[in-house]
Amino acid sequence: MPRGVFVSLFLLSLIWGASFFLIKLLLAHFQPWTVVFLRSVFGFATLLVVCLLRREKISFKQTPWLALVCIGLFNTAIPWGLISWSELRLSSSMASVLNATTPLWTLVIGLVVFRIKSSRMQWLGILIGFVGLLILLDINPISIISADGWGFSGMMAATFCYGVAAHLSKKYVSGFSVFFSSLATLATCVVFSGVTAFSVETVNLTWIADWPTIFALVALGAFGSGVAYLLYYYIIQEGTPELVSMVTYLVPVTAILWGYLLLDETIHWTLLLGLVCILLGVFTANRRSQPDKKVEETAS
Repeated sequence: MPRGVFVSLFLLSLIWGASFFLIKLLLAHFQPWTVVFLRSVFGFATLLVVCLLRREKISFKQTPWLALVCIGLFNTAIPWGLISWSELRLSSSMASVLNATTPLWTLVIGLVVFRIKSSRMQWLGILIGFVGLLILLDINPISIISADGWGFSGMMAATFCYGVAAHLSKKYVSGFSVFFSSLATLATCVVFSGVTAFSVETVNLTWIADWPTIFALVALGAFGSGVAYLLYYYIIQEGTPELVSMVTYLVPVTAILWGYLLLDETIHWTLLLGLVCILLGVFTANRRSQPDKKVEETAS
């Protein structure tokens, strides 16, 4: 697997590490689906400019439009809406822990629906990474059980969507430009979230004139949605759905680092221990990729 995949995984975790905080900030001024709509608009606009500058060519006849729309719904619109809604009921740290069940959903969905093969090392790696996450955030089973039921269910549904989307992306858009895949995904999100927001919410856009809000939207939209999805689809194409899903283990780490750098928050020893476990989990879960390929080549 190219080293660029793991570098991209780290960069993606850095970008998404600030997402839960930014969503929480925007929810003070906008309702959940409005946050999703504004986020996707800023992300779509960013990628559209990049695609125009690069003069990306689009083959409309060969494009699997139905698959791209489904990916857009499962990878952006629906989970983003659920996460924003859940963060009205959960703390950002709890939301990030529940979000980190994505690798488990991705693996289970791959086994049951897409008939992929798994290994003991893969399951072990995911387990080690999740334990590292619990150590990192000092989360215990009691605090998880006592979480708001609706918020908990919303996060679980969001991570399930991410698991489905990762496999759909690997199966249907691996041969397409990461720019086009990202642009199509965000376009779907703009339409779906826009219709939903203007239908069920009172959309008040006056806060967009506020500079902190503008900064949050640019950070969450242009970087957290636009640039992040370029990295996401690159990892999908060059790596595996299970690998890209493990970014959810690294996101809390980078969130704590952002807090240390920008908010002067304290870093505890649990960060280092949790980070070691998470990195060990990522390494363990992805050791099987190269041997499996060699076996397939030999068999053919």
